[in-house]
Amino acid sequence: MKNIIKTIRQALKGEEHDYTQGNISDAVILLAIPMILELGLESVFAVVDMFFVSKLGQNAIATVGLTEAVVTIIYSVAIGISTGATAIVARRIGEKNPAGAAHAGAQSLILSILISVILGISGVIFASDILTLMGASSEVVQEGTIFAQIMLGGSPVILLLFLINGIFRGAGDAAMAMKSLWIASATNIVLCPVFIHIFGLKGAAMATVIGRGSGVAYQCYHLFKGHGVLKFRLPNFNFDIDVIKSITKIAWPASFQFIIGSGSWIILTRLVAETGGTAASAGYQIAFRNFVFFILPAWGLSNAAATLVGQNLGAKQFDRAEQSVFTTAKYSIVLMAFVTLFFFCFSHSIIKVFTQDETVITHGIQALQIIASGYIFYGVAMVMTQALNGAGDTKTPTWINFVCFWIFQTPFAYFLAKGMDLKAMGAIIAIPVSQALLALVAWYFFKKGKWKLVKV
Repeated sequence: MKNIIKTIRQALKGEEHDYTQGNISDAVILLAIPMILELGLESVFAVVDMFFVSKLGQNAIATVGLTEAVVTIIYSVAIGISTGATAIVARRIGEKNPAGAAHAGAQSLILSILISVILGISGVIFASDILTLMGASSEVVQEGTIFAQIMLGGSPVILLLFLINGIFRGAGDAAMAMKSLWIASATNIVLCPVFIHIFGLKGAAMATVIGRGSGVAYQCYHLFKGHGVLKFRLPNFNFDIDVIKSITKIAWPASFQFIIGSGSWIILTRLVAETGGTAASAGYQIAFRNFVFFILPAWGLSNAAATLVGQNLGAKQFDRAEQSVFTTAKYSIVLMAFVTLFFFCFSHSIIKVFTQDETVITHGIQALQIIASGYIFYGVAMVMTQALNGAGDTKTPTWINFVCFWIFQTPFAYFLAKGMDLKAMGAIIAIPVSQALLALVAWYFFKKGKWKLVKV
């Protein structure tokens, strides 16, 4: 127990640690705890927003849900670039080359800023068209356009928050990534109810963007003024086309990988709204926010696996890299089993926290329990795909996602929802089924071991 407490304290303090040596279980815990808490605070963003927005009625809930479904495309680009940065930074750290890691991180920032400006401007201009395309009613479009414009226009802070945390994670400084999300989430939690009271629905978007911006400011301060393993200097920002190409080579399949998943979620969101109406859509959105929150232990563990793989490949310790992933997967299975049990026992109580509308509650409970049935598979799939990403092999998970989400999940969802006339429930059933397939396929390709030969 003393050793466990000591390890947890070390993880939260963010003390420097060589992840290419020592006990693998300790390494997983040191990285996973702050990563889980980091992502937990990110999800608190979503849950807090939904809690306060839900008091504004079904249209407001639908607006946030539909907008967030599109914002996941921006998240996908951010996560893709972040994946490239994590893989290269981790590899350089494993090679004991912190200067090279800082240079790669700076070049990824340049790439992220260029892309985010384009996305932000496009989002502001086409916000109402996007909501209409997502199947929103005229009332939702009228009420929600300004919300969507603020959220989509805030793309730069979304990308930077994810990217810089990816840089910190690649360097093994997971505690710094965690602290930046604490600041961002705390700011959002304080501002959200105040801004909603003053400005209405658009206040929620304003609080989110300001909250994320405060996290980015904290990150930048420590990148340039901090005392960790990474120290950014102005020469690191001299445009380096070769490094940009290396990052892009890893990032574009990773971005496309997450866009595939996000695009599939968008289609399912629209299918639920189309076959179940506003009440089903609202219930689904509440269930999905809770799903995202409780899946975070698996996300944290999978990000730990990516860092361990990258650093150990850089140190030429291939067996240690592989064993790190299997150890992480075991932890994920145990945690997700507990979450599954929790959701089946307390789904009604969870949904009632967010709404008192009995129709929305019924749809929310149904969605939550169906989605929860696949939690163990979600956990395994995340660890395996992120391990491949951490090795720089982003193309394999991209193809896996394409087959499992687009070739299988989307047609299967339409078949159940419309062909079998199961409506919204049919669309949701397709989620855990496709995740089970994804977990099995990802496990197979990881076991083949070709990721050990990837050069970054």
